[in-house]
Order: sequence, then C-alpha cells, then structure tokens
Amino acid sequence: MPNVKAPHQPDPYMGYNFFVEWNGIIQAGFRECSGLAATRNSQDYREGTDPPNMRKLGGMKTYPNVTLHRGTTNNRELWDWWQTNADGVALRRDISIVMLDHTGEEKIRWNLFHCWPTTWTAPSFNATSEEVAIEALELVHEGLTVDKWS
Repeated sequence: MPNVKAPHQPDPYMGYNFFVEWNGIIQAGFRECSGLAATRNSQDYREGTDPPNMRKLGGMKTYPNVTLHRGTTNNRELWDWWQTNADGVALRRDISIVMLDHTGEEKIRWNLFHCWPTTWTAPSFNATSEEVAIEALELVHEGLTVDKWS
C-alpha cells in the first residue's frame, strides 16, 4: 500500500462552533444559523441548426434567506434592525458567519452582502416547559463569498 497523506485534516469541523459578525463586531451568540447556500440557475437553449438536444446555459445566481436563532435577552438590537426596515428605512448590513475549529481558531468565513431582515419571530411560550425562549431573524441578502477556508 502506498504511503499517501490525506490532503486535508481527516476530522471535519463541528457545526456548533461559530459566530455572527457585522460592522466588524462579533454579535451576541446565536444558537443556530441556517440557509447558507447558493444556486446558479440554468437555462435550456437550442438554435434551429443545433443537434436535436438542448444546450444548458448558465443563468442568474440566487441565494435563499438565512435564518438566525438566539436566546431572547434584553438586547433589542435585532428587533430594532427589523423595525427600522419595516418602517421603510433600508438599513442593510454586510454580515459574516464564521466557523471555528475545536481550539476556537477561525477556519471558514462566509460573507453575506446587503443583508436586511425580512422576518422577525418571537419565542414560543409554554408555562410547563423548561426551554430557553428563542427568537429568530430571517435575512435576505444579495451575495455570498468565502474569505477564508483553511
């Protein structure tokens, strides 16, 4: 058997070590972040002189909404951001979702551009539950890049 070293660290990063940053400031901890994705649509195309099959041409890029969940606290910054936009003032922010390794070192940074909140969701309440009150903020954005991938 040949002596070959794996081109990457064999253990994947854990999904629970991350933070959210905007305006260069690490924001309060978030419990969950979902929706980081990108799609490039395709278009079918055929000219009359083409062979009898369709060609696939690259189309527009689209990005689903990103949803952030966190425990509700006395920090009302997420609500205020949502309310400002709901009142018709377009307050957009560039946001980074940063994944850390088990030592707390930054490994991957996803940057989202021109974000604004489209939905804020209050926590569910149940007097017989011991769960933390979780609020959610759904963000739309216009682009996604990866700064760092180490």
